[in-house]
Amino acid sequence: MPQSPRPVPSWALLLRLLALLRPPGLGEACSCAPAHPQQHVCHSALAIRAKISSEKVVPASTDPADPQKMIRYEIKQIKMFKGFEKVNDIQYIYTPFDSSLCGVKLEANSQKQYLLTGQILSDGKVFVHLCNYIEPWENLSFLQRESLNHHYHLNCGCQITTCYAVPCTISAPNECLWTDWLLERKLYGYQAQHYVCMKHVDGSCSWYQGRLPLRKEFVDIIQP
Repeated sequence: MPQSPRPVPSWALLLRLLALLRPPGLGEACSCAPAHPQQHVCHSALAIRAKISSEKVVPASTDPADPQKMIRYEIKQIKMFKGFEKVNDIQYIYTPFDSSLCGVKLEANSQKQYLLTGQILSDGKVFVHLCNYIEPWENLSFLQRESLNHHYHLNCGCQITTCYAVPCTISAPNECLWTDWLLERKLYGYQAQHYVCMKHVDGSCSWYQGRLPLRKEFVDIIQP
């Protein structure tokens, strides 16, 4: 069984950790490990659909000597897909002001809607950054939108391995090989948009293409 997300430390501490974990030699760059959308949802504490109402730069802590800043986005939550047990209606999300700490720039006061995944800090605030899966809602495929309700959550026991070069193989029966980077030289290609790594009744996993009917050997046989 996948473990439920643990509480994340306060945002001021998280900012310091992001600064310390910045890879040497990258200067002002933000670096994130690649992850399939299914992995993002499984590893995040929450996933919501929302619009951005406004933004404001705020201090990262109450310490006047702390130079770190955050962007506080006021949001209008449209739907929650994950995180019900932690929070209800979310009014604000926070992200680092500094882009080198993976701060996210979102469009405020527009009609654009986003899928937002992120963490819930120990003080109850919602924290997002570039290493989360954050996409304009209009860019998501039908399968991705459908899977937010159902397929992603039920298949978090599957592992997705990124394939960068041949040969690449699975090391366990519950793995699926993600080949978008190898075939298309981009992460969120056709496989990320149109496939889910699904568990079989025998515990193994394989890719399921959304436009095909579910086979009876899949554990996840209930349509959303």
